[in-house]
Amino acid sequence: MEMMKANVYDRPGHCEITEVPVPETAPHQVLIKVMSCGICKGADVALAGGGFLAEFPLLNGHEFAGYVCKVGSDVKTFKVGDRVTADNTVLCDDCYYCRKDEPLYCENFYSLGCNGPGGFAEYVVVNADKVFPISDNLSFNEAIFAEPTACAVHSMDRVQVQFGDDVLVYGCGPTGIILIQLLMHSNANRVVVCGPSQDKLDILKKYGCKETILMDRNDPGVHEAKLREIAPKGFDVLVDTTANVDVMESMIKFGKMGAKFMMFAMPHAGAKWAIDPEYWYLHEIQLIPTWAQTHCFGRALEYLESGKVQVKDLVTHEMPLDDYDKGIALAAKGGPGTLKVILHPNVEE
Repeated sequence: MEMMKANVYDRPGHCEITEVPVPETAPHQVLIKVMSCGICKGADVALAGGGFLAEFPLLNGHEFAGYVCKVGSDVKTFKVGDRVTADNTVLCDDCYYCRKDEPLYCENFYSLGCNGPGGFAEYVVVNADKVFPISDNLSFNEAIFAEPTACAVHSMDRVQVQFGDDVLVYGCGPTGIILIQLLMHSNANRVVVCGPSQDKLDILKKYGCKETILMDRNDPGVHEAKLREIAPKGFDVLVDTTANVDVMESMIKFGKMGAKFMMFAMPHAGAKWAIDPEYWYLHEIQLIPTWAQTHCFGRALEYLESGKVQVKDLVTHEMPLDDYDKGIALAAKGGPGTLKVILHPNVEE
């Protein structure tokens, strides 16, 4: 039996790099040699603690790219050596929501790297219809951003920015920076970003964002006064990318009447958010949570391949798979100087 190296959680909070069997490749599947796999601060950190969709033993990692090294007998669309990434979602196509054409709510939702074996391993097996080719112009490090970009595309589908909308975004982590670029390509009149790290705001400026405000953690009144000055009537769309309930609560007052409030980041399990329902009612504020994606990978890759979404500056740390513990700790801590941490289960020969 052929073996491979993989990161495996046997229980919440405990993982190790160990040897496991290379997965079998069914007739409809493709075996991928993983070259790059990104750590998702939201999902991977939650999964490590037993949250989100975690099922143990857990082999996580849902943002991956690499080479096709084996194809199933029924697969005609790929060959050994192709450079690819993959949509990690697997849907049943038969439950109430799938038959209702709402696949994101699939009652048997299966996600590689969440409740199925993922990319923090030397190899991962994927259904061929979920595999996407990437050009030689897109590096594996860039290609792993197809998954977070797909999540951002789904969010854009949900929020439906209207022509002339003024948009306010709080926070600018790696996936937030991707979403902000999509907002910049939307019908919005202006996109204003308020974030706590100048280095991340500088990346946004480099990518063309014209209005950024440094968040003052010690005295919110400072940045809030600037927001009032530049948008006295408020904003049509409010986007939280921080998952911090205190931040979300502080944003509401910047919404116009009839504003949309989009929760783009996953709050911690059990977090409590104090809201004034009368205020929301009288202002007709729409709450729009968004998470994950299905069927958005094609569009995501078009944005990445065309350069409309840029991600090179988002990779701040790279390390071998053996350093997984170091990588997940870096991602969990975050802060200035840390955006995307990428692990390399294999290296170019």
